[in-house]
Amino acid sequence: MSASLWEPNFDRILTILRREGEPDRLPFMELFHDLPILEAVMGRPAPQDPDAERRFRIEFMTKLGYDYVVGRQTLWFPGPEALLAPDTAVQTQGQRGWQEEHRGVIESWEDFEKYPWPETTDTTFEDIEKLGPLLPAGMKVTALLPGGMLENLIRLFGYEPLCYALIENRELVQAVADRLGECELKVYRGLCDIEHVGALWLNDDLGFKTQTMISPADLRAFVFPWHKRLVEYAHAHGKPVILHACGNLKEVMDDLIDDVGIDAKHSFEDIIQPVTEAKRQYGARVALIGGIDVDVLARCTEEEVRRYTRRVIEECAPGGGWALGSGNSVANYIPVRNFLAMLDEGRQAGVYHA
Repeated sequence: MSASLWEPNFDRILTILRREGEPDRLPFMELFHDLPILEAVMGRPAPQDPDAERRFRIEFMTKLGYDYVVGRQTLWFPGPEALLAPDTAVQTQGQRGWQEEHRGVIESWEDFEKYPWPETTDTTFEDIEKLGPLLPAGMKVTALLPGGMLENLIRLFGYEPLCYALIENRELVQAVADRLGECELKVYRGLCDIEHVGALWLNDDLGFKTQTMISPADLRAFVFPWHKRLVEYAHAHGKPVILHACGNLKEVMDDLIDDVGIDAKHSFEDIIQPVTEAKRQYGARVALIGGIDVDVLARCTEEEVRRYTRRVIEECAPGGGWALGSGNSVANYIPVRNFLAMLDEGRQAGVYHA
């Protein structure tokens, strides 16, 4: 097998995202890996020095056969403090947080006016800028939004108060959505100006197991118009956009593909729709990323993970338009042996043109 197949080459990612057929081999792609995963694979802690940590991140991605490294922008929307509980994973991070559902920081027009809306500065993109000179030939950066439109609406209102506001104060919801969208568009503008940013993630969880978090009609009113503006701006600057969105999106997939114009969809759970089924249903219209079910990765034996991964590769890889990866992200509760087994199956079975 040619060594060049395992050298970084972001063109194979673009081939997948643009659905231009089969690249030389199946690319690997993740939204992110939890830090304990990086440290376990590399056998050492991440350096504290920022430049050394960037080199560490690049070394990890290159070692495992990725064609990109995830860059970090720092703009964030302050909200209520996360609820915390002990993190019981083997590769523990100490505590794990989750979203406060019952309250937020914007409950009124007065709160809206007082809210400290963030601004992009020179430091917002510092990590991504400084990754550029460190990248090996062929590698590029992918970058995330500071949470998506719906995620941040939920963060600022609280999920329950947002549901009430969608009935009682839609004007306030629209005002918050527009301020969020303006901020996120500024982030996209900054990212699109960076040549070594190869693709953008539009990370916005939209649903749960059975349906969307708010009604499809409200997604079309408050969320998708801004999604569309972000995607159009990225496309105008030659950057494809990958939507990471958890949940059952069957009622809005046509909107996301045909109106918003996403290039690829990420985040799949077998209990909602296996990626193999999604490839058959949507593969002619949008690229698909990942789909090795996180429950399988977290709880099955290594051999079960290998069998499962081989089957998904056999069904999803032919014709291109799909990259191998987890159904969500490589969380710290996934055994490292299972994560590496998934990638090893990709190396063995995922070569299109040797």
